[in-house]
Amino acid sequence: MNRIASAYESLLECFGPQGWWPAETTFEMAVGAVLTQGTAWRNAERAIDNLRREGALCPEGLSRISPSALRKHIAAAGFQRRKAATLGLLSELAGNTETGWRALLATPATELRGRLQSVRGIGPETADAILLYAGRCPAFVIDAYTRRFAVRHALADRKAGYAAMKELFESSLPADPDLYAEYHALLVALGKEFCRTQPRCADCPLRRDLPEAR
Repeated sequence: MNRIASAYESLLECFGPQGWWPAETTFEMAVGAVLTQGTAWRNAERAIDNLRREGALCPEGLSRISPSALRKHIAAAGFQRRKAATLGLLSELAGNTETGWRALLATPATELRGRLQSVRGIGPETADAILLYAGRCPAFVIDAYTRRFAVRHALADRKAGYAAMKELFESSLPADPDLYAEYHALLVALGKEFCRTQPRCADCPLRRDLPEAR
């Protein structure tokens, strides 16, 4: 078993299944992926709750809300002007309908990634989060927690780009969206509990895999 696969088993034993992504619909998952950019999930969740109360967690509802009202409802997530514009464009990409959204998600993964990244404000990480959680495509999400884990465990160079880091994980694991989703969530749990900016290596479930421990 390679080190990335072995780390997954250790993290699952430590934290248990995480059950990500917390959402009622695939469009809500995509909205959450946009809103959580550059902020903690709890802030994105507050914005999502506001949108739910307004009936704006679907393409149709989102298209009916005014730009100023949308910015107000998502203010808790920060960068509200940019994120509001991105959400509007995402809804337009789906033709502002649930049917259009389902059709969009049904397109091949490579095409879907390209179409998502054509939306201003959706970069590789957000596109992969939508692909994985909403589209059920085997696309590993590389976020700050994943990068920190890979660099500290000498699995990747700190200068490695997004594509190289993504290839590292995808080449080390079966192409299984359920596995990728669980692993991503477990790495977030690791980053919050142990692999922090100031790491708590002594108690980490992966401490024996650190370079100095081998």
